Amino acid sequence: MKSLRMTFLLLSLSLTSLTSHADSDILKTRWADVKVDTVATGLNHPWGLAFLDDGQMLVSERAGNLRLIAADGTVGEPIGGLPEIKVRGQGGLFDIVLSPNFSQDKLVYFAYAEPESTGSDITSTAVARARLENNKLHDVTVIFSQQPKVMGGRHYGGRLAFSADGEFLFIGLGDHGHRQDDVQSLANHTGKLVRIHPDGTVPKSNPFVNQAGALPEIWSYGHRNIQGMAIQPETGQLWAVEHGPQGGDEVNIPQAGLNYGWPIITHGEQYGGGEVGIGFKKDGMEQPIWHWTPSIAVSGAAFYQGNQFVQWQGNLLATGLRGQQLARLEVNGSHIIHQETLNLKRRIREVKVAPDGSVYLLTDEPKGAILRLSAVK
Repeated sequence: MKSLRMTFLLLSLSLTSLTSHADSDILKTRWADVKVDTVATGLNHPWGLAFLDDGQMLVSERAGNLRLIAADGTVGEPIGGLPEIKVRGQGGLFDIVLSPNFSQDKLVYFAYAEPESTGSDITSTAVARARLENNKLHDVTVIFSQQPKVMGGRHYGGRLAFSADGEFLFIGLGDHGHRQDDVQSLANHTGKLVRIHPDGTVPKSNPFVNQAGALPEIWSYGHRNIQGMAIQPETGQLWAVEHGPQGGDEVNIPQAGLNYGWPIITHGEQYGGGEVGIGFKKDGMEQPIWHWTPSIAVSGAAFYQGNQFVQWQGNLLATGLRGQQLARLEVNGSHIIHQETLNLKRRIREVKVAPDGSVYLLTDEPKGAILRLSAVK
């Protein structure tokens, strides 16, 4: 019965909670005591984060600002040169990633809610690239614009990830909240995962390049709202996390040309109860490798590699907005075998592993913060 979807997964789970200790909070986890420090505050719904070689961080705010933040947490003035961004509902400035050759080309890539025309409420997710120099963006070029543009302010997706070799850029998109009938069609970008080259051109190896009536940028489809993506270091494969409805948040390993089922199959249900689609399974549609029921409103994702938390090597870290948590998922190949929930008591939008192996989190709040998780010595 669908009501069973609102029970917890019958897989091994463990929980942690914050305790106060001196100037930091401490998380007692399965493998290590984790110190939680606040690095920076006063950010307006921070969404994406990238580490620069000089120790600074580049952080996007959903409210439409991009800022450089020093290693000591000093928040810089907004970076100039951004295009018009529609800040409405869940719309605004989304993810930010650096070019794989950033040290040479100084290119940054960012996703945002792009209005159809100046001031319009008709929008979709777009991706642009620009050269970052002297606290300003130069030569801003839109390399992708989701079609169609629609009225509304929900389910933009907006997460970006480069392939392991830097040849491709993946763009996670959503169903706009009210365009579910479009998700199963290949004639639009609604509810799709897109793959392009860094200059915006379409790879000839994309699965639908030669299919009549299909948009060639599409890599996979049947997604509700992709909010996090990460490349698995051992395999180079892309993993993605996406919001379900009431329940059924998913972890997928999206493969070329495959259909991930939304809105026909899901492990969730309508808000307030009631069926979505036909049930859990359908031939020709993929199952998630993991799902959260009830939903945690999963957002950012990153694979852990570093020397702070030795036992976390290869684990997938995923953040929860509604769940106010960081989920540490132990991985065996393409399977998740155990979850530990780090309860942070704040909406967590994004997770990144820093060069020193510490873990950085963004809190989704009007006065949001950057948190740093490090091992207690």
